[in-house]
Amino acid sequence: MHLALYTHVSCLEHDPGSGHPESPARLQAVLEALDGDRFAGLDRIEAPRATRTQLELAHHGEHVAQIFALAPAAGSWLRIDADTVMSPASLDAALRAAGAVCAAVDGVLAARHKRAFCAVRPPGHHATAAEAMGFCLFNNVAVGARHALACGLARVAIVDFDVHHGNGTQDIFASDARVLYASTHEMPLYPGTGLRGETGAGNIVNEPLPPGSGGSEFRAAYRDRVLPALDAFAPQLLFVSAGFDAHRLDPLANLNLAAEDYAWVTQELVALAEKHAHGRIVSSLEGGYSLTALRQSVQAHVAALLD
Repeated sequence: MHLALYTHVSCLEHDPGSGHPESPARLQAVLEALDGDRFAGLDRIEAPRATRTQLELAHHGEHVAQIFALAPAAGSWLRIDADTVMSPASLDAALRAAGAVCAAVDGVLAARHKRAFCAVRPPGHHATAAEAMGFCLFNNVAVGARHALACGLARVAIVDFDVHHGNGTQDIFASDARVLYASTHEMPLYPGTGLRGETGAGNIVNEPLPPGSGGSEFRAAYRDRVLPALDAFAPQLLFVSAGFDAHRLDPLANLNLAAEDYAWVTQELVALAEKHAHGRIVSSLEGGYSLTALRQSVQAHVAALLD
């Protein structure tokens, strides 16, 4: 199959509590958006659990052990910080989310499919090597990227267009020149990282956008800096931290993107992957908190991955 969809019912059962923006309804909206004839060609695959060995490629063993130990019993919840909550189903959901990205890597490297979209939660890009934060327990894309390197690749790239900077991904790879991390994000905004001067080992590309920026500014950031950096790096596999909260309808931020902007950037990334990586892309859901915007944007993104 050309494009695989990795997901698992456990990702719907992670429940951070009533009123929390990172709700199960988000993933339900994504799955509903990918139903129907337009996406009938998706190869739908049940996500496995990530192993501890895979998790520890990106996270300290102490962090992994702590998340396992914190998993609450049935009928209870545990608050890790003001934003990050574990319910009884959260550990399995987090294992499935990271496991989806690792399995997608295996699928594209074995040429079972060219590209993959991981419809999973909790999201991952705020989780650092040692800390859960910002709704995130494990850093799904970082785990997958290190898994790809362990499988023998020499260079992988991560593009993050979530409205919030992926501080966790930057933390994990800031000194690992095998990985290029490129992010567009609103600034100032949580978590407060992502200045242009944060360049790691020369492998970090941050393009902060001021509040109110729209599609023209977003596209210019990609045309002028992100896409040239990716082209020069020539990744053998491209990951996408696919957050859709820069959409103009999103309640948690102040950028003004439309679904057409996500289609455009995905088409550009597909072209770059075709040039350098045999077309291989693994995309994983991050943020996006307007259900209407999430449906429209995921459809645009996945349709472009299919083309």
